[in-house]
This record gives sequence, structure tokens and C-alpha cells, in this order.
Amino acid sequence: MTQSPDTPLPPPEARRRLREAASLTWAQLAARVGAAREAVRAEEDDRATPRDREREAPLTPAQAFDTLYDFSAPALVRQAFLLTGRRELARESVERAFQLAWERWPEVARDPDPVGWVRAASYEYALSPWQRFRPRHRHPEPPPADPSGRALLDALLALPPPHRRTLLLHDGVGLGLPETAAETEASTPAAAGRLLRARESVAALLPELADPEELHRRLTALASAERLRAEAAPAVRMGSERRARFWTRTAVAFTAALVGTTVLTLRTAPAQYEPPVAPGSTVRGVPPRTAPGPLSDEQLELRHKLRSELQDGPERLVPEPG
Repeated sequence: MTQSPDTPLPPPEARRRLREAASLTWAQLAARVGAAREAVRAEEDDRATPRDREREAPLTPAQAFDTLYDFSAPALVRQAFLLTGRRELARESVERAFQLAWERWPEVARDPDPVGWVRAASYEYALSPWQRFRPRHRHPEPPPADPSGRALLDALLALPPPHRRTLLLHDGVGLGLPETAAETEASTPAAAGRLLRARESVAALLPELADPEELHRRLTALASAERLRAEAAPAVRMGSERRARFWTRTAVAFTAALVGTTVLTLRTAPAQYEPPVAPGSTVRGVPPRTAPGPLSDEQLELRHKLRSELQDGPERLVPEPG
């Protein structure tokens, strides 16, 4: 990917990792970027001449974003499908990750591994716990048509999400153990333990996949067999800009409502202190409440009579026989 002078090319090892993460050969990458195969290989081997670099035209931010998206989005969608087993969620997670990348494009453009940045964001979105509460994700999707692919996907989905992510990054994408640990925000020993337990779980269900090389081949075949689509890069950029405008307008509306509420409170609040009404004084012509005085003799006699009478009324009258 040609970058502007402010965003230098990543080192050769990172270029190779980007190409392998997208499962592209030198010829396929050259066809995508419109360059010769030898030039792409020379760039990866860091053998491009200064004259070749001078002929490179700087890209606009939109062009650089579109190039990154076209280069890595199809592979990321396939990886997200292996991670979740859901085709629509895989596409949505990659689009949301690229929308976030476009909102933070200066940061992503200067990142040594922009594909890794987007991949981490898409994995976080796809594995978010609240995804299970969405109505359209409560029902299972049709499984892969191939029985072996269906068995492998079931074995992957049976793993805990951290183990599944570690296995996919190491044995599927091909990252090294330190890079896998860094992307999963774990220590290298913890990532190694997750990887070993994930391999053991998969091998217990599918003994033929005990070899990591065979597991890598089957993961690649399973992801390639699915017909997964990715939205066009301009549509993703426009979606990101629409989301940014929506949240900006929401913040402005909330701020305006808060300011209006504050102004209304200041206008209607009393301007000076009003002491409470003293007890026993007359308020708007209502006489003050007074405590009851002593009972009169007639009242005392009535109270004594009421207390001495039966509480349930007079006794029931029963007719006597004649």
C-alpha cells in the first residue's frame, strides 16, 4: 500500500505479515494494487530503489483507507466468521472496525500494523457478550455444507472465546506467539497455555487436526469455502461519517437541553431567601390549629358508656317456645 510522506511504509517483516494475514500471494497482491509482481516482492524484501519510491504518488486519506480496506477486509470477514460462526455478524464486525478506524484515521495510519489494529477492533466487537441479546443473533445460522467444515466450526465454537481467538490468531492467521499475546492483551505464557488447551480440545474432537499445519490448512479451507461479502470501502467511510454526525448532533442536543434546563431553573428559582412560616400563625385566613382542651362531664360520661358497651352489638334475640 502506498502511503503519504507522513505515514511511512511499515518494515519488510510487517509487510510480509500483512500479505499473509490476507492470504494473498505476491501475484494476487500485485494485481490488487496495480503493480508488477517483482515490484511487490522487492517492496516486501526492502529492495525497492529510491527512484522507485520517488515515483510513488502520495495518497489522500480516503484513498489510503480504501486501499487498506480492499486489501484486508475480505480476509478479516473470513476470520470473523471462524470466530463467531455467523456470516452477518462477521461482516458487521469488520465494517464497524473500519468505521472506527476511519474516525481515528491519523492514529491508524501511523500504526506499525494497521491491519492488526482493525483486526483487534473487529474481534472485540464480534466477541462482545451483548451480541447474544440481539434478536437476530439468537437463532443459529445454516452450518457449512461440507461435513468436515461443519465439524471443525462446531469444535471452534465449543472453545471459550479467549482460547478460540488465540487459536485463530496463531494457527489460522499465522501470528507468532508474542504477537498473539500482545493482540489478546495477555502475557506470553498465558497465550501459550490458551493455545495448548485449544489445540487439545480440537484434537479431542477431531484427532486428524492434532498437527498444527493440518489445522491451519483446514481453517483456511473452511474460511475460503464460505461465500462472504464485504461492503464497498466508500460505503463504509460514509457510514462512519453518518455515525459521527449522528453522535455529534446527539451531543449538541443533549448539551442544549441541559443548558435550557439550567436557564429555566435559574429563572423560576426564588431570588431571595424566604423563611418558613412560623407554627401557630394564620395562613391566608385559615385559623391556626390548636390542641384539644379538657373533656366536659357529658363527654367523659359518653366515653365511659361507649367503653363499657359490648363491642359486637347487642345479643341475638332467640324466640322462646309458647
